[in-house]
Amino acid sequence: MSRETARRVLTIESEAVAALAARLDPRFDQAVEILVGCKGRVVVAGMGKSGIICQKIAATLSSTGTPAYFLHPAEALHGDIGLLVPGDVVLVVSNSGETEELVRCLELMRRVGVPIVALTGRPDSTLARHANVNVDVSVAREACALDLAPTASTTAALAMGDALAVACYERRGFTATDFARTHPGGRLGRTVSLVRELMRQGEAVPRVAPSASMAEAVHEMSRKGLGMTCVADATGRLVGILTDGDLRRLMLKSDRPLHGPVAGAMTAKPVTIAPEALAGEALRILEDRKITSLAVADADGKLVGVLQIHDLWRTQLF
Repeated sequence: MSRETARRVLTIESEAVAALAARLDPRFDQAVEILVGCKGRVVVAGMGKSGIICQKIAATLSSTGTPAYFLHPAEALHGDIGLLVPGDVVLVVSNSGETEELVRCLELMRRVGVPIVALTGRPDSTLARHANVNVDVSVAREACALDLAPTASTTAALAMGDALAVACYERRGFTATDFARTHPGGRLGRTVSLVRELMRQGEAVPRVAPSASMAEAVHEMSRKGLGMTCVADATGRLVGILTDGDLRRLMLKSDRPLHGPVAGAMTAKPVTIAPEALAGEALRILEDRKITSLAVADADGKLVGVLQIHDLWRTQLF
């Protein structure tokens, strides 16, 4: 019985979201234009369950390049409307479009002169009619057996909020690097950490000159403990890399593996990564190439660091 209830709820809610896609029209594009054009902050307002949805929409907008905050309509009527200033945009969410506190805020919002985007379930409602643009988030029915509890309607509003946030950040050209700046903590933050934040630098980087002897190179590899050494010329430009694997292969084909300069045994033009690349990209390269270390080089090809797979393990990236 419980599973049947769950199937009914999930079916109704999934159908409600799918129906939104079929009803998208130019008003959605207008809403995106207003949000992207916001010079201040997007103020997201709603009461009750819609208010909880608004808090999530505001958080998603803020984390994807559209600064936003949640405004409780009841608190707005008791002074918090002062948070609203010219240049802001208001995004209101109300299934009925007649939420008393929001309707009472309309005149206050108009006095400030901010544009209003509404997500409502009734295009003929007060909020819809007085908004600059209304996006239809109506549902055929709620998912509860009584057709009363906000369920499908809040899911629809949440999904439309996500659609607006994603459309806005794509319009802004929001990149993975931008995402990293707003998500520095947690597992997600570690995944989008930059290589320069994790790489070994300075004296921790194993390096020798192309003219160095193989014995010197082996000593440097042992001293730095990474199973490799970078080979850089006098200007600091990376010209090659020597690894434990290179040494093993050299020993198999030469009676004098440590004879001669490093330049004769190194791998020239090694795979590198930029310091501004994401840690996730570095992980992909390490896995695809089946290697344990990456030389980090800047746009001029100069060696600036080394990223070792254990550096990623320490961040619990895996």
